[in-house]
Amino acid sequence: MPDGKPAGVRCIHLTEANQCLLFRHPDRPQFCIDLQPSADMCGNDREHALNYLASLEELTKG
Repeated sequence: MPDGKPAGVRCIHLTEANQCLLFRHPDRPQFCIDLQPSADMCGNDREHALNYLASLEELTKG
């Protein structure tokens, strides 16, 4: 996504299983590299992590 990924838009580099196709690839955006998992982000299950990421998306909408 050369112009960046707008909030609320699914990244075109995600597989159907929500895996990043650019993970460890030199073209991976710096934002993605800088986003480090934490206990607050991951919680105890996948649903918590997805809700956390959704909240980040909502907070960054313009």
